[in-house]
Amino acid sequence: MNAHLSMDDRLGDLMAHPAFAGFAPLLLPRTDLEIDQNAKLGRIGSLLPYHQNVEPSDVVKGLNRLIDDAGAGRQVFFDIYTESEKQQEPSRKQTGLFFFRGRPGAPFAVIAPGGGFSYVGSVHEGFPYAVEINKRGYNAFVLRYRVGYGGTAATQDLAAAVSYIFRNAGALQVSTENYSLWGSSAGARMAAAIGTHGVARYGGNAIPKPSTVVMAYTGHSEYSADDPPTFAVVGARDGIASPATMERRVQALKQAGVTVEYHKYPAVGHGFGLGTGTSAEGWIGDAVRFWERAGINRTSNAR
Repeated sequence: MNAHLSMDDRLGDLMAHPAFAGFAPLLLPRTDLEIDQNAKLGRIGSLLPYHQNVEPSDVVKGLNRLIDDAGAGRQVFFDIYTESEKQQEPSRKQTGLFFFRGRPGAPFAVIAPGGGFSYVGSVHEGFPYAVEINKRGYNAFVLRYRVGYGGTAATQDLAAAVSYIFRNAGALQVSTENYSLWGSSAGARMAAAIGTHGVARYGGNAIPKPSTVVMAYTGHSEYSADDPPTFAVVGARDGIASPATMERRVQALKQAGVTVEYHKYPAVGHGFGLGTGTSAEGWIGDAVRFWERAGINRTSNAR
């Protein structure tokens, strides 16, 4: 059950690993394409065409963390829709939450990876983020959302996921206060949309907005004066999500009175994930500290 994967293992080994029985295809960017079972995990970046700087060691570390938890008897994957809901809309079978446990009772983050709404890059900018967030004691969930149905359906999945966590917070042993939403590229659009409009707008329950939104490299431009504190990052060489577009939104948020921290990293392109080996390396830690300062501590002190 808990045999670790390496960069020399193959996609077929990942799909057949007993720790992932019942949901292994949802680890991959897409479930509707034939994959080369003999392709090595060290080349998994070839499945992520919109992403750069895919570091295989980060990918394998995230997968092995799930393997360790499953081997210890912890449930690592959760359905966010009931069987009835999936029968009503079969595309919902593509969805679910991967859970990386932090301290019992600590706040949680939900991470929505990117992929242009055509795939979900969990292995690159989902699981590795969760591992880093866990190091600081917080609980982290990585969302597998529908692809091929556009941004609205994907954001509805994010709203359903947050609602699921709130309903099951006791069993999951997470605090529902001061949660954060994290997104990269397409996922950042989803997180920001809920930050602006709330969970119920997208079909979820009437629950509070996130205390913080963390968004990486996206062209999302919508905002409101009621947006949560926002942490934004982009690469200076991003040819997909223009830094200028992000900077206009950051400036608009600041003018509206929203607390914002913004970073533009030199010599970095789109979809850099953790940014390992680049000028962006370490940004996850900065984002967690912003969440603590602007979201967790700010709201705690306000009570």
